[in-house]
Amino acid sequence: MTAPVHTARTPVQRERSRWRLGAIMPKGLYTRSLLIVVLPMLLLQSVVALVFMERHWELTTQRLSQAVAQDISAIIDLYSELRDPDDRRKLTEIASRELGLDISFLPNQALPAPKSAPLFFILDRVLSEEIAQRTDRPFSVDSQSEPRRVEVQVKLENEILRVRTRIGRAYASNSHIFLVWMVVASAILIAVSILFLRNQIKPILHLANAAENLGKGRDVADFTPRGAAEVRRATQAFFAMRDRIHRQIEQRTTMLAGVSHDLRTVLTRLRLQIALMKGKETQDLEADIDEMERMLEGYLAFARGDAGETAKPLDIASLLDEIGSDAERTGKSISVEFEGPPVVTARPDALKRAITNLVINASRFGGTVKVEGRHEKAQLVVTVDDDGPGIPGDKYEEVFRPFLRLDEARNLDHPGSGLGLTIARDIARGHGGDVILSKSPLGGLRAQFSIPV
Repeated sequence: MTAPVHTARTPVQRERSRWRLGAIMPKGLYTRSLLIVVLPMLLLQSVVALVFMERHWELTTQRLSQAVAQDISAIIDLYSELRDPDDRRKLTEIASRELGLDISFLPNQALPAPKSAPLFFILDRVLSEEIAQRTDRPFSVDSQSEPRRVEVQVKLENEILRVRTRIGRAYASNSHIFLVWMVVASAILIAVSILFLRNQIKPILHLANAAENLGKGRDVADFTPRGAAEVRRATQAFFAMRDRIHRQIEQRTTMLAGVSHDLRTVLTRLRLQIALMKGKETQDLEADIDEMERMLEGYLAFARGDAGETAKPLDIASLLDEIGSDAERTGKSISVEFEGPPVVTARPDALKRAITNLVINASRFGGTVKVEGRHEKAQLVVTVDDDGPGIPGDKYEEVFRPFLRLDEARNLDHPGSGLGLTIARDIARGHGGDVILSKSPLGGLRAQFSIPV
């Protein structure tokens, strides 16, 4: 005998099954919490309804149908013993008065064909089974012809016994009230659960919106911590983190202002001393001082980032046109296109500095530069393409390192400090976005600047 072979699921198969389940499950916390409340309730109701219908409802109907079948069997037995028509009339009166059965005798004829019963309507089946157990005569059961009444016809020797009675005598007709009350009560409980869950989820949504606005550099209005104790603690921790970030930015800005003032004082003093000197040898010194000032501006811009600037609405289409016009002064061919709503909310100076760095890099190493902006689905995407020598694919992430210069293909930020792309990505990530490099359709480098707005 060959033992069954059990094939173990590979990690890839388990991962795929998890992905399929993750695609079906809702992503929102409110929806998931609602499912946690609603699904067990629906499952419990389904089990209760199934057990009720299978056990209680059918058992009650069986007991009632059994009593009716016994009464019909007794009437048939009495009918067989009675020969006098007066006795049969008394039997009819007794059946109507004591048993609640309306009996009559019809001429001998074919029994009516059975009619199809509605779904979940079990009276015809149960009553037929009970009558068949107590008599071996042909019969028919009809619960559809008359509302709220059931009719049984039994074939006797020379005539037909017709028995009619209220459907409630053979069928648990009021059992559906239990199901109705269960559904109504569940609907009320679900509605109350929805209201309570909504109130519990609101503080989490407020906290998420505040964290998102802080990541985008927008003002975060104070709101009162509400909800569960854990949500209150998270809100208080967020406020403390926001205050620490603001203090750190303020301290860094103050420090940079002092460093900038001290270094500029020294450079200004050197420039004045060189101005007092005459001769061709001072030209190299002036060039070195100019380079030092440019490098100082680059270092301070990188260290300062977009600290202290408030996000506000700006016309990004006009900003791109302005950047393109400034870059055209270098003599390069620059085209600017934009589609979508032109107004976005961002830090104007930081956004201009980032895109300008990308355009300057492209115009420095390419003869043709194409700038395309797109604003859709709460996302701003600015793509800068050039036809220069480009960057090797394995260097796309490396070039974002501060002060990095590539010796081959293209020398980024020359004659600057090697911080152009670094500053651009730092600003993009400060807005909650990123800068991604790829191969340009023009043959050079494509820099894609994207931020949520």
